[in-house]
Amino acid sequence: MKKSVDRNKKIIANEEEVIKKIIKSNPKTKYFATRKGYWFSYDEKNDTDLATPRKGDIAYFNLEVKDIKGNIIYSEADLGPQTYYVDKQDIMMGLRDGIKLMHKNEIVTFLFPSHIAYGYHGDNKKIGTNQSLICTVTLRNFVPDPAAATTGTPAGQNAAGQTPPPATPKPLAVKPTTKVKKDTINP
Repeated sequence: MKKSVDRNKKIIANEEEVIKKIIKSNPKTKYFATRKGYWFSYDEKNDTDLATPRKGDIAYFNLEVKDIKGNIIYSEADLGPQTYYVDKQDIMMGLRDGIKLMHKNEIVTFLFPSHIAYGYHGDNKKIGTNQSLICTVTLRNFVPDPAAATTGTPAGQNAAGQTPPPATPKPLAVKPTTKVKKDTINP
């Protein structure tokens, strides 16, 4: 087990070193590091519409996937328009988090180490084992899930659409006081 952990740490360190070299080799591009362990840069930034997708929203986006050397693995044309139910669908871990950082009509390039991409397994098609990826995402739009809006109840209401009465606190029970017995041997 320890060998596996050490091997994975070495893989991650090597992948991060490669990504840091890519960032250094592009000084005109501003990259942002995330807490999840990946980096991103804005190809087109939207500073006017500041809303971001939330759990349950439906995100519509385009995606291009490249290997860490910039060779296209899946083009936008290969993948076609993508639809993603935010945090309710299984997609690449890095994309799941990265899409929630984006605003409508932004184009963002993500640099994902393999553990945030497809990990040791790959995608069983073109993405190999422990392969870091460069993903360019265009978030075209996102909307609340209409099915969730019709089945959900507004906050503070029960299923019948009524506001429940406020809960009344229970009165504190008064404990009877017991007489303290005095020690008769040692007064």
